[in-house]
Amino acid sequence: MQPHISSERQSKAMARLDVTETFHRISFPGHLHTQESLSYATGFQFQDSDTLIVTYPKSGTTWMQEALTLVFNKGDSTLAHSMPNWARAPWLEQYYCPEVLRASRGPRIITTHLPYHLLAPALQGSKAKVIYVARNPKDVAVSYYHFHKMANFLPEPGSFKEFLSKFLSGTVHYGSWFDHVKGWTSQARNKLNFFYITYEEMWQDLRGSLERLSTFLQCPLVVEELNSVQQHCTFSAMKENSMVNYTLIPEEIMDHTKGQFMRKGKIGDWRNTFMEEQNRNFDEVFKAEMQDSQLRFVWESPEKLDSEARTVTQNPALHGA
Repeated sequence: MQPHISSERQSKAMARLDVTETFHRISFPGHLHTQESLSYATGFQFQDSDTLIVTYPKSGTTWMQEALTLVFNKGDSTLAHSMPNWARAPWLEQYYCPEVLRASRGPRIITTHLPYHLLAPALQGSKAKVIYVARNPKDVAVSYYHFHKMANFLPEPGSFKEFLSKFLSGTVHYGSWFDHVKGWTSQARNKLNFFYITYEEMWQDLRGSLERLSTFLQCPLVVEELNSVQQHCTFSAMKENSMVNYTLIPEEIMDHTKGQFMRKGKIGDWRNTFMEEQNRNFDEVFKAEMQDSQLRFVWESPEKLDSEARTVTQNPALHGA
């Protein structure tokens, strides 16, 4: 059952659909974020038994929330089909989080889109497990653009060209993708109980990714349990599950006539949106921003890379060169 959120707080949130909160020079949708809730997040008292999912928006957050729910429940999908994902793994920086956590039982799964520098003080000295999910920023940009078109609590995105320009400059809500990834992967991974995985790894080898995840979580699964986890957190299964596909959200908040929250779930779909000039410009910005990063990004399947060998030499930045 979903933890109770007071009707008064819900009404206030509805009244803030057009509000933008600015916190440490980063914009957040005021519908779900307040100065109070953002300050609560940065001063949060983590427990050693907590598991924190960290993502930039549209990078596989829902997927990881579902995976953790199923792993911790040994493949039993009862909770995954009876409680919304935001009640199972609330966003730390959103206004309803304290009420949800007060009602929670057992080890807590918490979600955040906050950059590392805002949570570093709260996590210092903590043994909480941190899972960071990264995704090809080109696919992130396309997915985020479509989400803006249906989410009434986000600004109108304008044309994709206009939105992409804001994305590359880091002036979209939640800030810069580049700063987010670099902050968490270059600093947090050496200081925290840290697990890094990409959306693409999960897409290419879901079973192997789940095995790695269960090992990190110290939650071993027998074959039947792993089979069940894998079955229930495929894209097709999640798309049909109202507890994760956001169809429970009222039309006033998320206009489902303008798109689906679970849209495609593919990798490399950015090619259907990017113009050639936009792709070149993106590659230049990526190379400049990520030149000091030690991460090796492999955004495509091995078969795709083999068939596009020439693209690798022309576009080394997105292939980890």
